[in-house]
Amino acid sequence: MPRRTAERGLVPGDVVRAAAVGSLAVGIVAFGGVAGALFFLVLGGVLVPRFLRLPAALDLCFGSSLLLAAWASQLGWYEAVPWLDLLVHAVCTGLVAVVGVIIMIRWQLLEVGPHPGRATAGLVAITTAVGALSAIVWEVGEWVGHTYLDEGIDVGYSDTVADLAFGLSGAMLAGLALAAQDQAWGRGRDT
Repeated sequence: MPRRTAERGLVPGDVVRAAAVGSLAVGIVAFGGVAGALFFLVLGGVLVPRFLRLPAALDLCFGSSLLLAAWASQLGWYEAVPWLDLLVHAVCTGLVAVVGVIIMIRWQLLEVGPHPGRATAGLVAITTAVGALSAIVWEVGEWVGHTYLDEGIDVGYSDTVADLAFGLSGAMLAGLALAAQDQAWGRGRDT
């Protein structure tokens, strides 16, 4: 990853990070230790774009989606609005996949090649794969949480398959968007 020497002041995503710190405190007090663990994970997640100096829009969308997902869980929104869970899986998985691919490109673990057609297809495929892996990890986390921490965490065959399907779809759409952005930027530009 290239070394950057310029210091950055406050960025819009810092508002989300402040909200994540507040959510951690409120979550522990209002909902207990499991909520505290969830908000601790969210706090870790929202710090990633800051350390990577991701574009402001991606930083805001990524952090906001993670925070929304956690609060929706704690406030019972998924039970009140059943389709919200699927939407959150699609959006969060897509954004996690994009951030994962950007990390891989910046750390030179993945190279966007000189052949635009093949490179675009490859970028879509790898983003979808990163999203699929993150969706699986998410579902394993839900199962572990249900099995060992709180039986109120909703798991089951239909829920898991639907979550995976929407996560995979979100990752594929995110891959298409990332490839389109890559085409617009031109080859060789740092993502």
